[in-house]
Amino acid sequence: MKANGSDSDQLLDQHLDEVRKLMAGCLAETPLHSALADCKNLFGTGKMLRSRLALRVGPAAGVAYSTILRAAAAVELLPAASLLHDDVIDGGFLRRGAPAFWVDRGIPAAILLGDLLLFKALELVTPVENGRLLPVIIKLTGEVCEAESEQELVTRGKLADWDTCVNTARRKTGALFAFAAHACGGEDPGLSAALQEAGYAAGTAYQLADDILDANGDPQSAGKTLGRDEARDKTTAARAKRPDHIDPVQTIHGLFAAARAGLDSWPAVRAAWDVYMARDMQPAIETSLAPLSPGSKA
Repeated sequence: MKANGSDSDQLLDQHLDEVRKLMAGCLAETPLHSALADCKNLFGTGKMLRSRLALRVGPAAGVAYSTILRAAAAVELLPAASLLHDDVIDGGFLRRGAPAFWVDRGIPAAILLGDLLLFKALELVTPVENGRLLPVIIKLTGEVCEAESEQELVTRGKLADWDTCVNTARRKTGALFAFAAHACGGEDPGLSAALQEAGYAAGTAYQLADDILDANGDPQSAGKTLGRDEARDKTTAARAKRPDHIDPVQTIHGLFAAARAGLDSWPAVRAAWDVYMARDMQPAIETSLAPLSPGSKA
C-alpha cells in the first residue's frame, strides 16, 4: 500500500474491510456468532483511527502486512471492549447514532462481551512475529485499565489539575494509539520506541479533544451521548483546574507537532505519519474542537 497521497485512500478502505473481517472472525469461532449476527454496530463502524495509523505507517517501515492486519484488528477490538463497558458505567444510551449495546441486550451481556473481546484481541497478536507484540499489548492495555480505574476511584468528584488530566488521557487513550504505532516499528527498536511515543502523543491529543466534545459538543453531530462526564462528576481535561496560560487547543496541536518531530530520523515513516494526520486524525477531531475558538476555554 502506498504510504502517501490521496490515491492510497481507496486501498486503505479495502484494508480496513479486511480488518473488520478479521474482527468478525474472532466471534465467528464462538457460540456467540448467531446471537450477534444482527449487531451491525458492534465494532468496525467507528473512525478506526488506530488501525488507520497502523495501515498508513506500517508499510512505510517495511512491516509485513500480516503483522499490520493482526495488530490493527487487535487494537480495534480493545476500544470496542472498553466502549461496551464505558456505556454501562456512564449510562450512555447512544453509540455511533444507534442504541448502545447494553440498551438492546442488557448490562450483563455488555460486560461479558467486553471481556471476551479483550481476550480475543490478545489472542490475535499472540502468533505475530514469535509473540513480539504480546507483552507490548498486555502492558499498554493495562495502562488503559489503570487510568480508567484511577479516574473512577481516585479523581472522580475532585477538581484535578491540568497535568493530572493530561496524564490520564495519555494512559487512557494514548496507550492504544501507542500500541498501533509500536507495531509499525518492526525489528528496529529505535523506530518502535519513537513510533510508540508518537502514538502516545497523538492519542493523548485525541482524548483531550474528546473531552472537549463531551463538555461542549452536539450529541446529534457526535452520534453518541454527551455530557456524561459532568453528570457523573468525572474529572477530565475539559473540567480540569488549569493555569490561565494553558489553552487546550494549543496543547492538542503541540502534541501533534511533538509526535511528528520524534520521527525526524525516519523521513519515509514521517511522511506516512503526515498523511495519517492530514487525512485521518485531524479531520476526526474537527468536530470536537469546533465549539472552541483559539484562546477560549473548554
